Amino acid sequence: MGRNILVVEDDRNICDLIHMYLVKEGFDVRIAGDGGKAIEEFQKQVPDLILLDIMLPVMDGWSVCAKIRETSKVPIIMLTAKGEVFDRIQGLEMGADDYVVKPFEMKEVLARIHAVLRRFGGEEEGSGEKKLSFDKLVINLDSYELLVDGKRVDTPPKELELLSHLAASPNRVFTRNQLLDEVWGFDYFGDSRTVDVHIKRLREKIENVSSQWALKTVWGVGYKFELAGAPGAKES
Repeated sequence: MGRNILVVEDDRNICDLIHMYLVKEGFDVRIAGDGGKAIEEFQKQVPDLILLDIMLPVMDGWSVCAKIRETSKVPIIMLTAKGEVFDRIQGLEMGADDYVVKPFEMKEVLARIHAVLRRFGGEEEGSGEKKLSFDKLVINLDSYELLVDGKRVDTPPKELELLSHLAASPNRVFTRNQLLDEVWGFDYFGDSRTVDVHIKRLREKIENVSSQWALKTVWGVGYKFELAGAPGAKES
């Protein structure tokens, strides 16, 4: 029997998508379409984790979170609207354990679920932790988090995967087509400018944070994650 997850979301399409992926991952899933039903389901059986939307009929996500926290420390991941910083801060202050920003990719949701369950002792640690650490930079694909100078920076999954791919092979130069194949996959039919756009956005987040590493353009070829002191690093 899989671990039990309560999904609290009033959008039927999002519910169906989450349900499909969670069942595929081996979880038992219950759905509540409003805040009142969420409390009822919680009281029937305490789940191993709750995915909780904020904007809900009957009772909003804040109220549901507060009510549950009166009696339980069950892990709660909030689903928040894109760019609503206040929502995320308030959710964490009210006792949520993590948040996912809409619109989300399901692999990010799954990564955060597994990371939170591990943190709470609900899952065994995987043998291969997908975490890279450098001076003032932590790239974590287990929890899909980017820490820059100790602060969590919201980063879309594909940007994080691109940075992780480059940083896993310091000073290796990747062509745009290699990155499209290895990060986006063979089913991607866009053009190589997609890589340029993602690199530009990553630079806005991490440029000039440390003198130990940098995201470099190799003109006429592609990109590399340059690490000072590593084999092949350019001395300056």
